[in-house]
Amino acid sequence: MTVKAMNASELSQKVINKEPLFILDVRNEDAFGDWKVDGENFDYLNVPYFDLIDGVEDILDQVPEDRDVLVVCAKEGSSIMVAELFSDAGRDVSYLEGGMKTWSEHLEPVKVGDLNGGGEIYQFVRLGKGCLSYMIVSGDEGAMIDPLRLVDQYEAFAKKLGIKVLHMFDTHLHADHISGGRRLAEATGGTYYLPPKDADEVTFSYEPLEDGKVVTFGGADVTVKAVYTPGHTIGSTSLVVNETYLFTGDILFLDSIGRPDLAGKAEDWVSDLRESLYVRYKEMNQDLLVMPAHFAKLSELDEKGRVYARLGDLYQVNSGLQVEDEDEFRRLVSENLPPQPNSYQEIRKTNMGKISPEPAEETEMEIGPNRCAVS
Repeated sequence: MTVKAMNASELSQKVINKEPLFILDVRNEDAFGDWKVDGENFDYLNVPYFDLIDGVEDILDQVPEDRDVLVVCAKEGSSIMVAELFSDAGRDVSYLEGGMKTWSEHLEPVKVGDLNGGGEIYQFVRLGKGCLSYMIVSGDEGAMIDPLRLVDQYEAFAKKLGIKVLHMFDTHLHADHISGGRRLAEATGGTYYLPPKDADEVTFSYEPLEDGKVVTFGGADVTVKAVYTPGHTIGSTSLVVNETYLFTGDILFLDSIGRPDLAGKAEDWVSDLRESLYVRYKEMNQDLLVMPAHFAKLSELDEKGRVYARLGDLYQVNSGLQVEDEDEFRRLVSENLPPQPNSYQEIRKTNMGKISPEPAEETEMEIGPNRCAVS
């Protein structure tokens, strides 16, 4: 019996469609406990690979025969061997192609909708890490918001759509993932925009993304307006596209709010965070559709795999937007912070241009879930 591979895109569809799946994760217990493939209808069994070298007979009765079974490891090799042991025992299982490394880096493109006046918006859902990035299409020009370092996937998608030039917008200096903004802008002849208050230490040239700046591009005349909304970082800037979509970066998510401590300035930035969430956003059109840079729970995905919500609705359901007392808000933000992202200082330095890690190092730096939100 030949073992079968399941690729990351196929696994993504199972997550989005809420299909049942049984995952046998053969990584060590600490790795599994820190981060796994999440699915609302997934069941799990974690048995380290080294406990299965002599065979899988001891766990056969724990692995169902009436549903799809996927064996997962870090980089694929161990899962192939375990899948082969199951095959030898007469059981039909699959392994995750490329392992958790590939799962961490896979981007699933989902169309959000059409823009008034022409153009389209696509959301790239990084299910393995909870990151969201965006491509706005306007004729043969495009723009990306908060692009990740996985530039090959964006370039392939842009080529498929006939896009020749891509402009880049980072809403802030990221600390949980390495930006692909500069690389993509250089590769496609576009402009790289970055908030100047986050750029004091960067070593490269960029176009300042300042409050009130308006950028128009493409055949459909897509308009991107910058709105200064500090709090997650001192430079955090939201983007309003065609007066319809609000790209909030890491200031506001569907189920939570951004954390202010990833540059060591939590006490200084809590007031900015509150001002952005409770004053600046409340002054905006409440029908704007919020498009965040991260999500934390699969329940935030709709039936098509998209993550967005009406701004006014979030004030009714997001607990981080319902704390009227300022001292209580300060406590909420300072006392509910999850662990800081893996290698976040090195990621910040990379995004400043201060260090240039090899691709394998970049992968290791980003391993694990996103931790940009107040818990």
